[in-house]
Amino acid sequence: MSNTKNNTVSITNPKEINVIAIDDGFICLRGLSHKKLRFEVEYALGKGTTSNTFLFYNNENTAFLINPPGANFQEVFLPELRKIISKNTCQLSVVIGHINPNRISLLKILSLEFPKLKIICSNPAGKILQEIWNQKKPSQQNLSKKEDEEENNLQQVPPLDLIKQEESISIFDGYTLKLIPSPTARWPGGLIAFEEKTGLLMSDKLFGAHICTTAWAETNRSSTDEERRHYFDCLMTPMINQVNRIVEKVELLNISAIAPSHGPAIETSWRSLLNDYQRWGDQQSKSTIKIVLLFASAYGNTASIADALAKGISATGIQVESLNCEFTPASELVNSIKTADAYLIGSPTLGGHAPTPIVSALGTLLAEGDRNKYVGIFGSYGWSGEALDLLENKLRDGGFEFAFEPIKIKFSPNAATLKTLGETGTMFGRKLIKEEKRQKRKLTGGINSTKTDPALLALGKVIGSLSVLTAQKNEGEEIINSAMIASWISQASFSPPGITVAVAKDRAVETLLHKGDFFAVNILDENNYQKILKQFLQPFLPGANRLSGLQLIESPKKQPILPDALAWIEGSVKDRMECGDHWIIYAEILNGKVLNQNGVTAIHHRRTGANY
Repeated sequence: MSNTKNNTVSITNPKEINVIAIDDGFICLRGLSHKKLRFEVEYALGKGTTSNTFLFYNNENTAFLINPPGANFQEVFLPELRKIISKNTCQLSVVIGHINPNRISLLKILSLEFPKLKIICSNPAGKILQEIWNQKKPSQQNLSKKEDEEENNLQQVPPLDLIKQEESISIFDGYTLKLIPSPTARWPGGLIAFEEKTGLLMSDKLFGAHICTTAWAETNRSSTDEERRHYFDCLMTPMINQVNRIVEKVELLNISAIAPSHGPAIETSWRSLLNDYQRWGDQQSKSTIKIVLLFASAYGNTASIADALAKGISATGIQVESLNCEFTPASELVNSIKTADAYLIGSPTLGGHAPTPIVSALGTLLAEGDRNKYVGIFGSYGWSGEALDLLENKLRDGGFEFAFEPIKIKFSPNAATLKTLGETGTMFGRKLIKEEKRQKRKLTGGINSTKTDPALLALGKVIGSLSVLTAQKNEGEEIINSAMIASWISQASFSPPGITVAVAKDRAVETLLHKGDFFAVNILDENNYQKILKQFLQPFLPGANRLSGLQLIESPKKQPILPDALAWIEGSVKDRMECGDHWIIYAEILNGKVLNQNGVTAIHHRRTGANY
């Protein structure tokens, strides 16, 4: 396999295809996009993405295409494919895992160009594919009758070869594909393809990272660790039990490298990544609080909302169990509801109604759910939102208490909405943790032993300067910002000058502090910090602008600066380290200024190291 230097892409063309030779008659067609394709929360790092497709072909006009991209790559993908295989005579078999409308759009084009096309997929994927093959988004439902008939006449579902259990397919030239169904709540049609001669595991959505690179494989585990962890936190955490079962299966394979659909391949350190997946998942399983998240999603929009909420909840350390209602057995649904400490249920609106699986899940929740536990509802819609009205009315009439106002989003969420959704999830998690602590104090007579622990009392004598950390990214309508009071700040290096900042995982600003991001530390003056402190210590609703109403100046990197601060410094995030319930952010200092030469730094004194 090719193993070139792992370079992040910097290209003028927003999308292109990089052809990478893996073996004789076996290539990777890597779609490159240096900009994020959608507003899903997993793209938040803003480092672009890749879409990795694998092609086996020979001189007998037979080809196997593994995990083709979505229609957003069709303009660059199809010309490259046509250079390699003949569209008129080739027997093309397409092996596909996850199904969504974007992918189906490209499959439709392939089915027209390759009359002998056959689709190989899991049984659930086949069900989804047949359901939405000719389904139109709300914006497409105003086609004329003639256009509609022409569209349907051309778009017949190709022959399907359904994989119901692990199965090996001998293709040609000694290549053998082992196909492993790998269903999860997010992708019930998941299908992993393992080529036995080369040892390449084509893992589809698992083990991915949204980063645009030209190289075949990452240089080492640390080079993409942040991107893979972010991808895991956004997508894998709510279904970690399902993911762990898949990891246990693939560990038994004779793997040489893992090639996911997104990001570079993992060669020398793939076993380390599998161990990380299990370790990261174990952190959530230790929580004593669990939220069950029930959803169905027609176009992926409701699922994107679910991902953002789940990531916000998980930041508080609470366990989230995600269930796709269309593919969850009734017994599993009942058990999850009975053992959960709170409930989330989300639905799209299709033709003015909620999908049947959601209606059934709602009935189960009404029958088995505990009215003393919080509930929250969410969903997307096109022209109306009857499904969400149904959920709200039934649950309110059923006596459930809502943790937050129903979330109703037209079409797909944007960057600001995703930030609000994450903060809503965090608020929900904090509410449950507060309730649990209140119950524990009630049982112990209100005694909190940690506050009198001698070591924690001593730790409380460690002091820091009172500051306001501000961060901002994106431009125009996509601009997002946040801020927090910070006192766990320390100089970390002289050359280059650098600092470390400890940021709790559930802080809203944490999502703006990844490698490459900029931020500012506004150091407060002991003579005038009270008013500023009051501004930032007040409770903020999800999505609220923490800098609203303030007179601000701008740093060279366009970070918000408080003119009443004693001094400010501006940093660029270079590294992050996970430390318990906090992230340690290391940043190099780029700019700074003392605003009051006669001022004195405000100091944060604590009674105990048990809290701020």
